[in-house]
Amino acid sequence: MPDKWEYPWYAAWDLAFHCLPLALVDSQFAKDQLLLITREWYMHPNGQLPAYEWALGDVNPPVHAWATWRVYKIEHKRRGKPDRAFLERVFHKLLLNFTWWVNRKDAQGHNVFQGGFLGLDNVGVFDRSAPLPGGGFIEQADGTGWMAMYCLNMLTIALELAREDSAYEDVASKFWEHFLNIAHAINNLGANGDGMWDETDGFFYDVMHMPDGRQVPLKVRSVVGLISLFAVDTLEQRVLDRFPGFRRRMEWFMANRRDLTQNVASMAAPGRGERRLLSVVSPEQLRRILKHMLDEEEFLSPFGIRSVSRFHKDHPYICDIDGQQSSVDYEPAESSTGLFGGNSNWRGPIWFPLNYLLIESLQKFHHYLGDDFRVECPTGSGHMMTLWEVSAEISRRLSRLFLKGDDGRRPTNGAADCFQSDPHWCDLVLFHEYFHGDTGEGLGASHQTGWTGLVAKLLQQSGE
Repeated sequence: MPDKWEYPWYAAWDLAFHCLPLALVDSQFAKDQLLLITREWYMHPNGQLPAYEWALGDVNPPVHAWATWRVYKIEHKRRGKPDRAFLERVFHKLLLNFTWWVNRKDAQGHNVFQGGFLGLDNVGVFDRSAPLPGGGFIEQADGTGWMAMYCLNMLTIALELAREDSAYEDVASKFWEHFLNIAHAINNLGANGDGMWDETDGFFYDVMHMPDGRQVPLKVRSVVGLISLFAVDTLEQRVLDRFPGFRRRMEWFMANRRDLTQNVASMAAPGRGERRLLSVVSPEQLRRILKHMLDEEEFLSPFGIRSVSRFHKDHPYICDIDGQQSSVDYEPAESSTGLFGGNSNWRGPIWFPLNYLLIESLQKFHHYLGDDFRVECPTGSGHMMTLWEVSAEISRRLSRLFLKGDDGRRPTNGAADCFQSDPHWCDLVLFHEYFHGDTGEGLGASHQTGWTGLVAKLLQQSGE
């Protein structure tokens, strides 16, 4: 459960993140959670995973394939033996869930996805789970990014299973091809061929489609535009050599479907160690997105990546649809209204799960691009870093939430002197739901131990 006091119910995507820190101490328990949520008495016959007890039909981000793979790898490292039976059991259920997404959440059949809130509650201009002004619908940059990531997670698992059963090689090819279609759509779909990428701003945005054919980009700089970074992975040369059928299919596509492969970075050009990169964003797009993400006047807080750019503090985004105005501004702490998600705020605070995925993604990009690819961090500082160094810097900032500073105080405890200085309480660290975008003070539920507990994995990685 996310929180035994304030939120005493399970949430599907929370549970996936919970499993990583759990796997560090009890990998069998972590595996059992992932098996449970995909069992036939929880999963709908059509393949949908239930979101939470009070709204089973809501949609959470599809992160369970990612969690399954990470738990599998953590246990393999800890015990020295992989549990392929677990991996295969969950994979077959996730095939059903992936098909549900494709059949139910792609309104136009163009590999662009919609899922409503998708866990981000009030991040958007409109309630994305409700009918929209003017009768339109939103093509979601986050929904499409999540599905591209889902494809790569399933591809990775399929290739692992193919090591002992060649039938999975064909399945891996299927997910590689589907990834190409999604990556092409997010960058190129639409009348102007721009997809959700805004070349002027160097950022991904949701696009609202109106019944009269108008397309309105919703230019809110938020985590919605960062989620495409999660859709990244690398293929080692030895993997391609091990699976000639997969490699043959891949090379056919690169030779004959240039319309799909020419803008997907970068299957054709081997990177460091002869690796191949699968990514929704090109290196140049990555550089432009990171210029925003690593700007301390935008996303980069002393304590991690904010959920909405601080740019909107002085420049609120205002959308006027048929005379009805809606706006988004930067709110670093609790929500100032009960809009959409009540007291759940994605309009500025720092949230651990997406920060964790951003760190992983930067490490994967570095795996391909190497030390020669450097970006300014923070933006405007003149200090150039490799992507691995950037990932370590974000990890340090997140860890700083819980560590005592030079003044002996933990940022997460804010002005609560009992937790800051009372000897009976000062070392009892709470795992809050989210954190103030400027001060790092813990906010929301105070026992959100699952996904905020991801800090344990970050500290472990830092130690290694």
